[in-house]
Amino acid sequence: MANLVRFGVSLEKELLHRFDACLRQKNYNCRSEGIRDLIRESLVKQEWLEGNEVAGTITIIYDHHRRELVNKLTDIQHDFGSSIISTQHIHLDHHNCLEIIAVKGRPQVAQKLADMLKAVKGVKHTTLSMSSTGKCI
Repeated sequence: MANLVRFGVSLEKELLHRFDACLRQKNYNCRSEGIRDLIRESLVKQEWLEGNEVAGTITIIYDHHRRELVNKLTDIQHDFGSSIISTQHIHLDHHNCLEIIAVKGRPQVAQKLADMLKAVKGVKHTTLSMSSTGKCI
């Protein structure tokens, strides 16, 4: 921690109380770590907005008994093969599957892939979770 820099922050009392309550709820040991995480989160969002190389996950829930659904999802994923770095398929119950697709590349491509998967008839839910390759944070 030789590069550690200390600085002061002025906040309204009520805002600080709410922040402290949030930190306790999330089991943070100190305000500094909470502030560092907020800064990192902001930097990751900026990476996505600027179109820098990013990493993330797309999670989809679907009924695998739906006719041709699995084939459509697979075809879409093959079209985005250069952005997909891994997939994991999980059987939630007899009908429902959860698929986690790890992606890396341009955020616009990850968003397009998530949107295309979400639009397939029979997909029940889709989320895109933004993250970073770690290079810029």
